[in-house]
Formats: sequence, C-alpha cells, structure tokens
Amino acid sequence: MHATTLGSTTARDLLHSLVDHGYSLATGVPCSLLNGAFRLLEEPGDDERLKTLRYVSAPREDSAVGIASGAVVAGERAVVLMQNSGLGYCLNVLTSFNLIYDVPVLLVVSWRGHDGNDAVEHDVIGAELLRLLDLFALPHTVLDPADAAGSVSHVLEQMDKEQRCGVLIVREGI
Repeated sequence: MHATTLGSTTARDLLHSLVDHGYSLATGVPCSLLNGAFRLLEEPGDDERLKTLRYVSAPREDSAVGIASGAVVAGERAVVLMQNSGLGYCLNVLTSFNLIYDVPVLLVVSWRGHDGNDAVEHDVIGAELLRLLDLFALPHTVLDPADAAGSVSHVLEQMDKEQRCGVLIVREGI
C-alpha cells in the first residue's frame, strides 16, 4: 500500500474514532507528520462522520489548547493536534489551567526527532518527550497505526480515569 494511502487511512481511522467518542472540535497547528489528519479536517469531502468534527486552525499551540479548553469547559470534547516542539509552548497553559482545574483536553502530538533522524531542532524534545510527559503526569499512548481506534480508546480511558489531559503520540506520518 502506498504511504500516502496508508497515512490517509490511519488519519481517517483516528478521526473517526474521535468522532465515535463524542469529539466535536479539533484545533491545532499543522505538522508534516500529521498532514493526512489536517487535510481531512480541512476538507472532509463526503465523509459525513468527519463533517461533525469542527476544525479551527490556530496560530500557535498554546492558543489551540486555549480554544480546546474553552470548548471542554462549555461541555464539548476537544482535541489539539501539534508537533512535540509545540508542546513546550503549551506547558504554561497546561500547568496553570488545565492541570489545576481538571480540564481534560486530548493532545495528538507528533514525535519529531524520536529516532535522531530529524531536523536538529527536534533532537532534544524528541529524546525527552516521554520523560517530559511523565514529569507532568500526562497519561500517554503511542499510536498503533494498525489499530488507531484501539490507541484512541486506550488514551481516553487513561484520561477519564485520571481526569487529566492525555497525549496520543504519533511516531510515523499519518
């Protein structure tokens, strides 16, 4: 199967699973590893399930967390898509709002630099991503491209159990 087709299938499965779990808002800052998901959010075509997932583009990752947090406080389920370098921008928002006031937002984070084969600016956070998430006690799951729905269910179970933001980590492009 062609990589783009596989990526689109995984992205579609991921987004369908979010819709199936009641997610109605997606926001974020584009990343090449999440390109298939962003493409589907921007142009769902005739996919009726994806049309129920509103997409709001954000200029920065911390702004996206703010948009999603507002939606969660208003009673919606919201997801933020970003690359791991953008997670640094979000730490203040997460620690001074979401983690204090129990506002659980799902973060779908691409794992740039996890294998040391990426642009140099991704090396540090790529090597330390899991320890950073553990440090802030953010439950996380690495996406299994063969079972995107199972990966989503697993991270959402962790989020619900701990009433915290959760992180679904995407290692390969989708």
